[in-house]
Amino acid sequence: MYEVIGGKQSRTFRVLWALEELGLDYTHTPEKPRSDLVTRLNPTGKIPILKDGDDVVTDSTAIITYLADKHGGLTAPAGTIARAQQDGITHQVLDDIDAVLWTAARHSFILPEEHRVDAIKPSLKWEYARNLEKVMVRVKGPFLMGEEFTIPDIILAHCGGWAMNAGFPTDNAALKDYVKRCRARPSFQKLTAKT
Repeated sequence: MYEVIGGKQSRTFRVLWALEELGLDYTHTPEKPRSDLVTRLNPTGKIPILKDGDDVVTDSTAIITYLADKHGGLTAPAGTIARAQQDGITHQVLDDIDAVLWTAARHSFILPEEHRVDAIKPSLKWEYARNLEKVMVRVKGPFLMGEEFTIPDIILAHCGGWAMNAGFPTDNAALKDYVKRCRARPSFQKLTAKT
């Protein structure tokens, strides 16, 4: 059985969502970044962490890719054009959406106060809105890869909620509809119903 370590109000949610989508058994140990347990398993102190027996995997995207490949869901097969296209969208979402939100978070509450630059936030919100337009034109059906819900959908839908909570622009109608579709999935509903 897998063990997921990290608080649900973080990128750990992505891992939990993938596990629910794949119908896999797991335990969840909510831990904050840099806790003793987290630092022992990941010297960077970052969450999430997946334990698979004695093996440890870090980084939410690496974890959900590992799970998807191992269990044959949420992804096109490795070595296919469809997978290369899926990976391209995944990296676009990480580079253009997730990274912008992460930079804003760092300058809001993560960096030491003397290193935070509040004046950067309007620029990041502008960049997010511009980048989001470029991502949303790639939606090929109900989801990013068409009819199939895949790895980049978990990441983008999670970022959509993160952006809303962080006060980023919420006027992109395509994103609103997309996030609504993703959040209507039984796996998301089951996960959010858990305490």
